[in-house]
Amino acid sequence: MNLPLLTLGVTLLGCVLAVLGVRAWSAGQAQRQALVDRMAQTGPLAIESGRRRRFASLDRRLRRTRLGRRIERSLSATGLDLTAGEYAIYAAAALIALYGLMSAVFAPFFGVLAVLIGLWGANGFLNWQRIKRTEAFINQLPELTRVLANATQAGLALRTAIGMAVEELDDPAREELRRVADQLALGRSLDDALGELVERLPSRELTVLVTTLILSNRAGGTIVTSLRNLTETLEERKETRREVTTLLSQVKVTAVAVPVLGMGFLLIINGMRDGALDEMTSALGGRIAVLIAAGLYALGFVLINRLTRVRI
Repeated sequence: MNLPLLTLGVTLLGCVLAVLGVRAWSAGQAQRQALVDRMAQTGPLAIESGRRRRFASLDRRLRRTRLGRRIERSLSATGLDLTAGEYAIYAAAALIALYGLMSAVFAPFFGVLAVLIGLWGANGFLNWQRIKRTEAFINQLPELTRVLANATQAGLALRTAIGMAVEELDDPAREELRRVADQLALGRSLDDALGELVERLPSRELTVLVTTLILSNRAGGTIVTSLRNLTETLEERKETRREVTTLLSQVKVTAVAVPVLGMGFLLIINGMRDGALDEMTSALGGRIAVLIAAGLYALGFVLINRLTRVRI
């Protein structure tokens, strides 16, 4: 064996591998810099939340029930990153904490009453989140119609225009339109995909937009003029809704302040005489009076909200 020649060959092979390694590293750095420059121009890519779900076993069991499916549908319309099982556990923990707090501050009977109100409030919270998300989506409708009009005027198909709107708009419109685009990619019809969008976020403005898109898609005509006119109408309705919300804000605060004042009066009574609420709720007449008072406060809250609900 010629040892010097073998050593020279191994050295040359190592040099070649080192050159190839440096070249590959340089190419990787160039590709990385090009990707960074491209992302600086187009913005970061949207990454779906991949967090580990809690209470998976409970969630699977809950989904088999009618209540679980109802909770899941409500959560899908709110945009909350929660499963039905997680929401059930968190709501139960909140009710237990509410019972302990109200029992310690007022009396055990008020803790039971607070749990009953909390059950109604848990469903009301989901409705509030859905309404809040719907309002945010409605505020984005003028921009959405403008993007669709520009895309269709450029000769793009409606499905492609929806994909462009996903890239151009922010949440919640981005997430909702992404669902529509995913359903279209899976082979669902445009009518079904947009109809499900209206079911998740019911509103007059969205219904008008979806009806316009569906009719234009069936007829095969141009929709640029309709979308332009609809954009102007939605802008005017957006300003009107904003003015109405500002005018009714004081009344809505009053609807919340009245029950809070009632709880404050209870604290004053209990502070004037320690154990007064326990004595009051230990008698049947006192419990009936508390229930009647709570019902009247709830009725006033509901009536004020109904009176301030203006349909535009």
